[in-house]
Amino acid sequence: MKKWTLIMALFLSSFLSAQKWESNWSDAAALAKEKHQNIVLVFSGSDWCAPCIKLDKSIWQSSEFQDYAKGHWTMLRADFPRKKANQLPEEQKTKNAQLAEKYNKNGYFPLVLVLDASGNILGQTGFKNISVKEYIALLKSFEG
Repeated sequence: MKKWTLIMALFLSSFLSAQKWESNWSDAAALAKEKHQNIVLVFSGSDWCAPCIKLDKSIWQSSEFQDYAKGHWTMLRADFPRKKANQLPEEQKTKNAQLAEKYNKNGYFPLVLVLDASGNILGQTGFKNISVKEYIALLKSFEG
């Protein structure tokens, strides 16, 4: 019984500490304004873009990044999956396309932008083969 309780506690704590990703610009901007945070907007191809997948696994899913981001940034993802099984609802596809039209006209993947709550670009990057700590520092460097 103790083992089961420990497993459930670990599961719940990992679930509760998971990074919350917004998928709607309006929600992300409102949240960022409310919390006085900048927005990290990530354009990804979650099921076909190898650097996107690696960035997700090595940075976004790391507890170190999630713990830092929770208190400092509003996270917004615009995903463009290609596999039929991973297709997004039409409404979400439209929202992502609108974000891409404004912020990713050249279609770079992954593209990571740091924006202020009004949508002004403070800096941009992509996949970098660096540590989580270095990636956090890179994103922070855009904030001035």
